[in-house]
Amino acid sequence: MRSRLFLFTLSLYLAFAALGCTSKPSTDTTADTGSASDAAKGGKESKDKNSREAAKEAKKEPLVVPSGTTVTVSLGSALGSKVSQAGQTFSGSIAKDVMVGNTVAIPKGATVAGTVTDAKPLGKFAGGAVLQVRLDSITLNGSDMPVQSGLRTFSAKGKGKRSAVMAGGGAALGGIIGGLAGGGKGAAIGLLAGGGAGAGGAALTGNKDIVLPAESAVSFEITQPLEIKQ
Repeated sequence: MRSRLFLFTLSLYLAFAALGCTSKPSTDTTADTGSASDAAKGGKESKDKNSREAAKEAKKEPLVVPSGTTVTVSLGSALGSKVSQAGQTFSGSIAKDVMVGNTVAIPKGATVAGTVTDAKPLGKFAGGAVLQVRLDSITLNGSDMPVQSGLRTFSAKGKGKRSAVMAGGGAALGGIIGGLAGGGKGAAIGLLAGGGAGAGGAALTGNKDIVLPAESAVSFEITQPLEIKQ
C-alpha cells in the first residue's frame, strides 16, 4: 500500500516538474510600449511647434511706410540744369534709415533709381535755370520696389542778383545768398551739399546754372504708402 502511495506521489511530482519546464516566461512589453509612446508624443509636439512657427511667419504683417514720409537720397552722380536732360535716369542710395515705429523699414545704403523730369540751362527758361527730379524705385531684398514720390524742383534766376528758388525749400534761399555774398560760391556749395541740399537746396555754378554734386543729399516725399514684406 505504501509503495503505491509513493509511486502516485512521485508521478504527481514528475508531472508538475514537466509542466514547469515546458511553460514559457511571460514577456514584459511595458518598457517597449512606453518608449514607442514617448517617441510618438515627441514627434507630434515637434510637428505642432513647426506648424505654429510657420503660421506665425505667414501671419506676419508687412511694414507700411505711410504717405508723406520723407526719404533722403545720396546722389550717385552729379545732376544739373545744364549737364542733365529730361528723361535721364540717375542712381543713388538711401542716406539714412527710414523708420516705421521702432523698425527700420528701408535701411541706409539701399540702392535707388530716379528720373530727371526736366532740365533747362540758363537762358532756356525765361532767363533762368530749372532742374526737376523724381524718385522711381528702391531696391530691397534684391527686388526693385516702385515708388511714387513728389517732384523736386530747383530753379535759379539768371539776371541781376544771384538767387535761387526751390519748390518747398524757401528756407535755404537766405543761406545760398549769404554763402555767395560772404564766402563765395564754395561756401554756398558746402552749405547745400550738407543739410541744405537735403531740404531741397541746389548749388549754383559760376554762370548760375543749377548743380547737384555727386553725394548730395536730396529729400523726396512719398505720395503713396509702401508695403514692405518682413
